[in-house]
Amino acid sequence: QDAFVAFHVDKVLVSKYLKPLQIGELAPDQPSIEPTKNEMLVKDFRELRATVERMGLLEPNQLFFFLLLAHILLLDTAAWLILFYFGTSLLPFIFSLLLLTISQVQASWLQHDLGHLSVFRKTKWNHLLHKFVMCHLIGASAKWWTLLHSQHHAKPNCFHKDPDIDMHPFLFTLGKKFSVELGIKKKKYMPYNHQHKYFFITLPPLLFPTYFHCHTFYIAYTKKYWVDLAWMLTFYIRFFYTYGSLLETKTLNSLISLHRMLESSWFVWVSQMNHIPMDIDYDKNLDWVSTQLQATCNVEQSLFNDWFTGHLNFQIEHHLFPSMPRHNYWKVAPLVKSLCAKHGIEYQCKPLLTAFADIVQSLKTSGELWHDAYLHK
Repeated sequence: QDAFVAFHVDKVLVSKYLKPLQIGELAPDQPSIEPTKNEMLVKDFRELRATVERMGLLEPNQLFFFLLLAHILLLDTAAWLILFYFGTSLLPFIFSLLLLTISQVQASWLQHDLGHLSVFRKTKWNHLLHKFVMCHLIGASAKWWTLLHSQHHAKPNCFHKDPDIDMHPFLFTLGKKFSVELGIKKKKYMPYNHQHKYFFITLPPLLFPTYFHCHTFYIAYTKKYWVDLAWMLTFYIRFFYTYGSLLETKTLNSLISLHRMLESSWFVWVSQMNHIPMDIDYDKNLDWVSTQLQATCNVEQSLFNDWFTGHLNFQIEHHLFPSMPRHNYWKVAPLVKSLCAKHGIEYQCKPLLTAFADIVQSLKTSGELWHDAYLHK
């Protein structure tokens, strides 16, 4: 299956785990593909996948990722040195806060690469460095992230299967179909007709400091990810020891709270710009390519956009080839565009600010649809 191929780097190793699960073969007269799947699209995508492998686009550039890690560690160190050399007055505090935020966000993009096994060809090295970056540098569980993010990639924007849209309906109403359904059922957990306004003061600044912060510890503890928990504690020991030696308790708490809020805002705007404005529905059991393309869109390429989004501006390519190193997305993009054009599938690519605006517009539209259906007698 295409999902199996997309997620696994060492296919020989993981295939060993599948053999005990095989219970038989399809009868000769049975179709090899379900009617809900586009057979020609699947065939062409598998040819594209073979071309990508022959071109070496799944091979990582170790220097690229080393430089990414180096600039993260440099920013992290500089954030502390500013307070150490220039004192803890307002201006040094602000500069330190900004550098710390940039370092943390860039670390979150790097852990994303490691979690997708796209930095090393050896799975164990990806897992090891993933724990260092995610647990030690960021303070969250690597296994927690992998558990949730793998579900997102398997069924993006599919209700009850993609944890990234679990905010519906308790905080927001998402998608045209679900908004109308919610309104008809007269359900109202929030004033959804104003959700495009309260979005700014809820999800972006509060996702990390509240939900993610608690959820990562909860999952790590309940699922007994003891190694992850030990790594995570090293982040807090390091942070409170280094910054606690320079800052008073109140200022220290302000630093960690503000940097988490800024980090959260950056992350939410980037992560949601590719998905929230797209189709959100129940799982229709479509083929791999159709499932990914209906739920994703791209943002225009530039040096700044690539760095600012961790190359998630190439969300379409990332979802089709999740283990591909991000520095190769731009190389495969023309091939993906050709595949979409051949099959009459829209390949959306927007300016960065337009993508941000579309988040708000889609929330406004969903809220209005809910409101109209809710008031309809």
